[in-house]
Amino acid sequence: MAVPAQPKLYHIAHVDRLPSIVADARLWCDAEIVRRAPPGTMIGMGSIKQRRLTELTLSSHPELHVGDCVPFYFCPRSVMLYLIYQANHPELGYRGGQGPIIHLEADLHAVVRWAEQEARRWAFTLSNAGARYFEDRCDLAQLGEVDWVAVEARNWQQHKEGKQAEFLLENDFPWHLVERIGVHSRAVYQQVVNALPVHGHRPAVEIRAEWYY
Repeated sequence: MAVPAQPKLYHIAHVDRLPSIVADARLWCDAEIVRRAPPGTMIGMGSIKQRRLTELTLSSHPELHVGDCVPFYFCPRSVMLYLIYQANHPELGYRGGQGPIIHLEADLHAVVRWAEQEARRWAFTLSNAGARYFEDRCDLAQLGEVDWVAVEARNWQQHKEGKQAEFLLENDFPWHLVERIGVHSRAVYQQVVNALPVHGHRPAVEIRAEWYY
């Protein structure tokens, strides 16, 4: 499968995180979240987050830990969202299901342009950046190495590693680059709309049932 003409990026978060994201006008990496302790529900796996913070570095930026970057997937309906939906993984502390989870969507090329203007390091991985072995790249000319068939697969059991490819941006991700917010239900849609700033950047908000399990 060819590289999409306009690849999109997706960060998932609990809806109760959105007010602090809006207030800070950015998403923080896990290292900063640990330091700042913003309000809201953590949905990741603690042991994997710790490994990303202390053990796993990028070959393209060897001094940069994975946990020093804000992570995105190249697709909605991620493997992580499936684990949240199942709510039975022993390492997952969050048990609230997928209903309150929102997708923050951004455009890959717009993000990279911003990062390079701001001298901010970035990379993408070919599989899960929380695993002990993964490959990463920092050249858009190598996007073809991402398994786009896996990324786009809805039945991904045979494509699990490639499905979990990530884009990583150093330290923080600016709110103004979020183009769209996808939600599961009308109730969460209203929560998101209520959390958006009266003035300033207001991404489109859409109920996207196909982004969920």
